[in-house]
Amino acid sequence: MSETLQFIPAIAMRDAAANSHRDPAQTVVSGVNWHVNPGELWVLAGPQRSGKSDFLMMTCGLTAPTAGTYHFLGEPMPIYEDERLAHRRKLGFVFDSGQLFNRLTVAENVALPIQYHFDLDRAEAEARLRTMLDRLELAERAHNYPASLARNWQKRAGLARALMLQPEVLLVDNPLGGLDSRHAAWWLNFLEQLCAGHSLHDGQPMTVIVTTDDLPRMVSGLRKRCRFAVLSAGKLRVIGDRAELLASRDPEVRELLAGEEANRAD
Repeated sequence: MSETLQFIPAIAMRDAAANSHRDPAQTVVSGVNWHVNPGELWVLAGPQRSGKSDFLMMTCGLTAPTAGTYHFLGEPMPIYEDERLAHRRKLGFVFDSGQLFNRLTVAENVALPIQYHFDLDRAEAEARLRTMLDRLELAERAHNYPASLARNWQKRAGLARALMLQPEVLLVDNPLGGLDSRHAAWWLNFLEQLCAGHSLHDGQPMTVIVTTDDLPRMVSGLRKRCRFAVLSAGKLRVIGDRAELLASRDPEVRELLAGEEANRAD
C-alpha cells in the first residue's frame, strides 16, 4: 500500500489576532480563521488604515499573534530560534515602501540576504545578484542609493531582496500603492509569473499573498485564478474567487469594488 502524503497548508490560522505595530496594545484584527494552500494567489483588500499592514507583519513573523494559533508550512509562528531559521527563510516579505537601507546601494541592499544566510564564493554570489537585478530591470540602477530612486524602483528593489532566498511563500504589502499604470501592470504580471512558476524560483509555483486598498485595479489586472478576502472592522472575511467577489452583495465589498469609480467621479 502506498503511503498517503499529508497535506500541509502554507498558512493556517485559527482564532488568530494581530495587534498594531505602532501601538501594541491595540488589536487590529481578531478571530482569524484562514487557510492558504501552496501555490495560491490571494488578495487581501481593505480600506486604508484597516490594519492590513499590521496583519501582514504578523503573518510574516515580525510580530507574534496575540491570540489563537498560526502555523506556517506546519510550523508554529513566529520563528525566532536559530535552529529553525532554515524554515523561516521559506517566507519572504516585501514592505510597502521597500524599506531599503539608505546607506547601501540598490545592489548592496539586494545582496544582503545571501551575504547573511549563505556562505557563497564571490563568483556565485555575484552571479545570483546579477541575475536578480537583470530580471527585475534594476541593473541600470544597481549603484544608485535609495534616496535617488522613485518609489516604484524602491519597491521593486525590495521585491528583489525578498526573492534572493527563493521563498516558498511571498507576502507583498500594497504592491500597487503610488504606482502608475505601467509599473502596476508590471507588478501584477510578475506576481502571477511567480505564482505560476518563475525561472527565478526554478520554475516552482510560489504562494503569493498581497494586500491592497485598490481592489478594482487588482481585479482588472490579475488574470490568474486567485482568491479574495476583505479586512475591515477588525475582521478578515474570505470572499472566494473572482466570480464570488463580483457577485457579492456585501456592502463593504461593493464599496471597495466601487472605489476607483468614486475616486474618478471626485
